[in-house]
Amino acid sequence: MFKVSCIQLKSNNNIHHNIIRTKKLIIKAVQEKTDFILTPEVSSKFSLKKKQLLSQCTSMSKDIYLKSIKNLARKYKKWILIGSLIIKLPKNKLVNRSVLIDKRGKIRAYYDKIHMYDATLSKKEKYFESKIFLAGKKLKSFKLPWGRVGLSICYDLRFPNMYRKLSKAGSLFLAIPSAFTETTGKRHWHSLLKARAIENFCYVFAPAQGGKHFNGRKTFGHSMIISPDGKILKELNKSEGVITVSIDPKLPKKLRSIIPSLKVD
Repeated sequence: MFKVSCIQLKSNNNIHHNIIRTKKLIIKAVQEKTDFILTPEVSSKFSLKKKQLLSQCTSMSKDIYLKSIKNLARKYKKWILIGSLIIKLPKNKLVNRSVLIDKRGKIRAYYDKIHMYDATLSKKEKYFESKIFLAGKKLKSFKLPWGRVGLSICYDLRFPNMYRKLSKAGSLFLAIPSAFTETTGKRHWHSLLKARAIENFCYVFAPAQGGKHFNGRKTFGHSMIISPDGKILKELNKSEGVITVSIDPKLPKKLRSIIPSLKVD
């Protein structure tokens, strides 16, 4: 058994403010004797303005949010997944990147969001991530001390084949850090997360952004930890906070032996 914590934030475009808020909640998770902490998508900077991001974002080696979280991981001896950072690459390219840090403060893996959220929800609410970010090309998973975790970010949730591949490659846990919109979250968030858990017999760890942000954008919140049989083990509403759950890494394998659906296709 081990403990997992999902952190819910209401990030803004001030990286120093976001560091302070994240640190406070990481310390709270540490006090709950957790082993693995996950933050939401775009934890460090909540913006979709490309010019602003290009002027403010940096490489991983210079990112101060990443440095701060690495220091906290090392200080408290915890594994931490930064749900995502906006990282600047050469030639003025940006990526939306999850970063996994071990308890010594070392980066062990990272994943660049593959599926770009290009959607027109209404005349006033439109998103075109493909105009801002370079899409990732590789599925990523990593073997934690308790089992393999498959990495993904937000809109990836709508692409079940991705999670099927991660599960068939040995993932027992699925990390789905998100900044789901209020509009689509009301309709689909719970159903999609539960489906990904059930169809793959995986635990789902889904830390989220929640609330009305500085720029007027509303995110759905409802960070959740879901069991491999689709039970919501803990859930937040809208406010910033932490949920912590004890995880049995043997349960996914047990359920897969009873219903061996992962072996069929």
